[in-house]
Amino acid sequence: MTNELLLDKLLKGKGLTLSVAESCTGGRLASLFTAISGCSCYFKGGVVSYSNKAKISILGVNAHDIAQYGAVSRSVVEQMARGAQRIFNSDCAIATSGIAGPDGGSPDKPVGTVWIAVAYKKQLHSQVFHFSGNRADNIISACNTGIEMLLTKV
Repeated sequence: MTNELLLDKLLKGKGLTLSVAESCTGGRLASLFTAISGCSCYFKGGVVSYSNKAKISILGVNAHDIAQYGAVSRSVVEQMARGAQRIFNSDCAIATSGIAGPDGGSPDKPVGTVWIAVAYKKQLHSQVFHFSGNRADNIISACNTGIEMLLTKV
């Protein structure tokens, strides 16, 4: 059974709701859930906030934090998760922000660097990952890792 099906079963069983805030995964995370029949009972929606402006204006991310830490940072991804929870009034949220590649990396944030945050009610957990695949692989890895992270918290 895939991780998204495991989370689907868990959320349905506990009567919990889910939302997502995606940057580097570009909607792929939401598509994994919306491909599951019956997900409408828990999946509230998602925001693809690819630009910093969208992170600020839609999710409520602090512009100063983006300027100081960059969009690919703990502070930003945590605010993205909380923003998704707030917008969709969901129990749980998964947020992703990273550099999928093949361009866009830097010495301090190379291609494959992805921050992921998961929120479960008042709890918030975030972690940085360094994936080593191509763009498509990095996106899938980020999605799977975000789902795995939430599975351990719910």
